[in-house]
Amino acid sequence: MSTSLTIGKLALASNVNVETIRFYERKGILKQPMKQGSFRYYPHEFITRIRFIKRSQELGFTLSEAKELLDLKILDQAKCGDVLSKTEEKIVEINQKIKDLKRMKKSLEGLANCCEDRSIPLSDCPILDCFMEKVK
Repeated sequence: MSTSLTIGKLALASNVNVETIRFYERKGILKQPMKQGSFRYYPHEFITRIRFIKRSQELGFTLSEAKELLDLKILDQAKCGDVLSKTEEKIVEINQKIKDLKRMKKSLEGLANCCEDRSIPLSDCPILDCFMEKVK
């Protein structure tokens, strides 16, 4: 069994917990191996696969997108350009999120500037009053 790992050892080697591996199995990102006796033994390649998934998530890709990237890696006819396209799409998405976050930050800073006296009663809080205004 030196070429396979139990779920606990796979989790440890991949720097995730067992529940993460089970979650990936439910989502179809990892294939659950058949039981051998009372244990399931996972191939060592799963360590790399899990690390790939985690790293892609760190870069902003969803689990579904990480699976698509992994599937591209497996396909013989896939090209680097296929991954580049997905990466460029993610960059556009992140740029939009940055714009949205900057807009939200500016709005919150405006709200924070409305509060000149920290000791006024909550019922007179200008920030909460802004939350109650009707959206136009």
